Amino acid sequence: MQKKVIVTGATDGIGLITARRIAESGAEVGLVARNAAKGAEVIESLKRETGNDALRFFQADLSSFAEVRRVSEEISKAFPKLDVLVNNAGAMFVRRTMSADGVEMTFALNHLSVFLLTNLLLPQIKAGRAGRVVTVASVAHRGADIDFDDLDSSRARYSAWRSYQRSKLANILFTRELAAQLAGTGVTANCLHPGFVASKFGENNNPLMTLAMKFGKLFAISPEEGAKTSIHLAMSDDVEGQTGGYFVECKKCSPSRQAQNDATAQRLWVESMKHVGLSE
Repeated sequence: MQKKVIVTGATDGIGLITARRIAESGAEVGLVARNAAKGAEVIESLKRETGNDALRFFQADLSSFAEVRRVSEEISKAFPKLDVLVNNAGAMFVRRTMSADGVEMTFALNHLSVFLLTNLLLPQIKAGRAGRVVTVASVAHRGADIDFDDLDSSRARYSAWRSYQRSKLANILFTRELAAQLAGTGVTANCLHPGFVASKFGENNNPLMTLAMKFGKLFAISPEEGAKTSIHLAMSDDVEGQTGGYFVECKKCSPSRQAQNDATAQRLWVESMKHVGLSE
């Protein structure tokens, strides 16, 4: 039976490669991204490259909770049953930027949108066949902690890198608690570090940061290499039934000590529910 898969941030970089490889397997794939024109181009290109016509595009600015809610309804109608959700979209903002909901943008996009979209699509994922939630985190989480008095770094002096680190730590803690809450349902939740990838990540900032990121990417791995672990967790039979893990190069690894704290994961879940307006 044809698998149903959603990939966010799917018009560039590892998200695009992930969507392409999954489409090549014959799955029905929904791509979520902000730019509608680019999304349409990517869909047509992927159809030609893969020979798979079961591809569709969902436009949404995932930094907005209203947009997440809208697109989740569209996805739910198109995919009453969903086998895999790949939470790939993410960014780092060199200047403090606030989302439409008044939340620091890195935290809003990288964690809270992932939290909200996943929760809104859980009925469809539970209705699928041994559904999977795959979230792209990062080794950048090491050295970060969660300050519950300033969860989204909107009060303290802003550091783009520290905010990004915290959002990636939140991805892992979210995965940990999601796996615990889904125990016994057949749905698994895992996250990963893709490696330092030569994509357009970091090029949404000022010219100096963009230049620095482009220089650093001279030493980075290709998007094809970076997407391997996402694809592995989304599609491989080798990880069937495995849940709550953090993977690097397709192998389960131990994240930081802070990322393994169940009490922190549980509290982050409760605080995230408040931020996005969900009830238990």
